Amino acid sequence: MADRYDLILRADRVVLPDGERPAAVAVRGGTIVAVAERDAPLPAVRDEDLGADALLPGLVDTHVHVNEPGRTEWEGFATATAAAAAGGVTTLVDMPLNSLPPTLDAAALAAKQAAARGQCVVDVGFWGGAVPGNLAALRGLHEAGVFGVKCFLAPSGVEEFPPLSWPEAEAVLRELRRWDGLLVVHAEDGTRLAARPPPRGPRYADFVASRPPDTEDGAIGTLAALAGSVDARVHVLHLSSAGALPMLASARAGGVAISAETCPHYLTLAAEDVPDGGTQYKCCPPIRGRANADALWRGLGDGTIGCVVSDHSPCPAELKGDGDFGAAWGGIASLQLGLPVVWTAARRRGVPLADVVRWMAAAPATLVGLPGKGRIEAGRDADLVAFSPDAELTVDPAALRHRHPVTPYAGARLAGVVRQTWLAGRPVDGAPTGRLLRRGMDSP
Repeated sequence: MADRYDLILRADRVVLPDGERPAAVAVRGGTIVAVAERDAPLPAVRDEDLGADALLPGLVDTHVHVNEPGRTEWEGFATATAAAAAGGVTTLVDMPLNSLPPTLDAAALAAKQAAARGQCVVDVGFWGGAVPGNLAALRGLHEAGVFGVKCFLAPSGVEEFPPLSWPEAEAVLRELRRWDGLLVVHAEDGTRLAARPPPRGPRYADFVASRPPDTEDGAIGTLAALAGSVDARVHVLHLSSAGALPMLASARAGGVAISAETCPHYLTLAAEDVPDGGTQYKCCPPIRGRANADALWRGLGDGTIGCVVSDHSPCPAELKGDGDFGAAWGGIASLQLGLPVVWTAARRRGVPLADVVRWMAAAPATLVGLPGKGRIEAGRDADLVAFSPDAELTVDPAALRHRHPVTPYAGARLAGVVRQTWLAGRPVDGAPTGRLLRRGMDSP
């Protein structure tokens, strides 16, 4: 029958843009073409009833360090996208650093795309990078389809991706303003950091003291003022310090185009619980105290923070060191676990699943300009997730799909299990059917 749908998914709980309700979602040609009543008679090649499981839009993670090419022993497109699919993430955007070469010009972007091609089981897009000396390359990156460019204001941890000075950051903003480009910023102030004693040894308190909240707050205040004066778009990456929330809210109320994200580890882990020597918890900026996490949740609730993304930044176990926070690589691998980690904490706080989906799917898709992603409604990509919100799992590092089984969530008991992921209406089964995305691409 020519008028049959390719797939119908029926569920008691479908998370739609206007809330949850029972529904049937009809798919044809990789696109959602209708959302109907749950038991509507719809002719289809395949008709699946998910029962009480929730049907969600595929998550969009705009902060992932895949590291390939060049540091593929840390992670790679095959392993990262497999972890993403297992965690309900159907679109990720790869950061420009830790790969060799870093994504600092169109040729480096082409090299990264070549490395990714034929390996990805979910859709993958790319950020470019802004470093001292590559201002003239930013237009070429934009024309090649990156979703924006990332910079640091303090040392990045890798020599090939140095930070910008404030005058250099202003020059980048003025250049991006020419085409309404987006600058995404690791907002820790390098001058303030340099004035602090460097971390050494196993004490987590010493590591947190080496990167106090004012290093973020000061950078964000200056960044907001700069974005306002240039009239450019800025996004604050992995917000850790809740002290910056009033500045962000004030800047936005004053018309500054500044947004912010945070990460599962800042919302659910607390400095009080990090054991000395527990370098699996090390990330930059650091995990702060429990009261700070509570304030970040309030920032999500009032809209000051718009997105929750992973900042998936894995490395081989040996780079996490022998318990020395000064020597260990800073990064948390959580691409597969973000949804249950955040949902577990959200449920405990009385936050509905629809809010979690908005923060982890719709808002990141809007941030990077992917109108086909992040929502279940007609005309969107049929990227979908069957999720059991009441099921429980215990985190077994050996069962994670990313390359190295290092995680601060080992042994954690979490609520929520991803049962199935669909990309463009097809079950993700390990075949590399993901697309390489460019800014402004049409839906399938």
